[in-house]
Amino acid sequence: MDESNTRRIVILGKTGAGKSSLANTIFGEKLFETNFTLNSETRECQAQTRSVNGRRINLIDTPGFFDTDRPEEDMKAAILRCITECAPGPHAFLIVLKVEKFTEHEKAVIEKIRHYFSDEALKYAVVVFTHGDQLLEGMKIEEFVNQNKAMKDLVKKCGNRCHVFDNRYWKENLNDKYRSNQFQVEELLKTIDKMILANKGSCYTNEMLQAVQEEIRREEKMIRKSSGNMSEEEIRKRAKHSAFEKFWIRAAGVTTGALIGALCGVAVMVGLVYTVLKISAEAEHLKQAIKMTVGAAGGAAGEAAAGGAAAGGAGTAGTALRVTTGVVAAVGAVAGGFRGYRAAEEADTPWEAVKMAAGAVKDDAMSFYDNTTGFLKKVL
Repeated sequence: MDESNTRRIVILGKTGAGKSSLANTIFGEKLFETNFTLNSETRECQAQTRSVNGRRINLIDTPGFFDTDRPEEDMKAAILRCITECAPGPHAFLIVLKVEKFTEHEKAVIEKIRHYFSDEALKYAVVVFTHGDQLLEGMKIEEFVNQNKAMKDLVKKCGNRCHVFDNRYWKENLNDKYRSNQFQVEELLKTIDKMILANKGSCYTNEMLQAVQEEIRREEKMIRKSSGNMSEEEIRKRAKHSAFEKFWIRAAGVTTGALIGALCGVAVMVGLVYTVLKISAEAEHLKQAIKMTVGAAGGAAGEAAAGGAAAGGAGTAGTALRVTTGVVAAVGAVAGGFRGYRAAEEADTPWEAVKMAAGAVKDDAMSFYDNTTGFLKKVL
């Protein structure tokens, strides 16, 4: 399979929006399973590649990333699987919504979408509506969108790109060409073509996607050495699976380490912990992260101490101690994430990574506690 000429398209939306059915409609055949219950915990990413109207398309269907009633903790493996499937990045995101009455629930879903997506990512996004039979007779999807400000703002951020399908009733090309899935598929692909051209042929990417792609390439080279008659498609499939396993083990270690490290104090510098995971496990990055944390919090401590002195000095020591505790907690979160990462490198499974990370960070925390207690006994 020629990856360079393949358009990678990720389909996103809440459970029940019709994502899998949309994928089947685009391909013109039933390749994606659609008989899942509304409980998307049983779902994983599905990916298929086919030629559609002269274009090589790789569709990646996802679980309900935008479900408002599902804990984000449950989505980590699915999100990582999606990242692995679309590395080094998608050429297009299809944000799937239903043509339906706009309620507080739909508003919450859109707000979650806007929370997840950066302005850069929205340059690669198209809003696709399903259940088009709910449109009033003669109404176009743009008219429906204009009826609600939040929806209109989302579509505007996506370059005013929107289309409508009906996976159940618009299968045949009837008298009304607009209400034909065949017509809408071609229009959607034309929109994606224009978007790719406007983005100078590039895909959406970031450091995490690039790191996964590099890992996949390394795995492909190793597999080829002993692949025999294995096809390139099978080699890449196996390489993706191996890369996912490696990153999932690391993610499990860092997540656990960061959480336990944070429990040692009262503050969490989540961004710095994520940086340690995303970039590298090298000690230099830990040093930089801690330096940034201490620098930022140290400035706050200085301001707090100065404020206490101006007020008469009575609260200076207590205020500085509280801020210093925050610094220690923040450093603990960063160090915990790093320590968990290193411990997880020796693991063979995510569960083993969790246990090893937890044990390593707990031992470090107890050592730190004993040393700090001894120091305080000497100075107090």
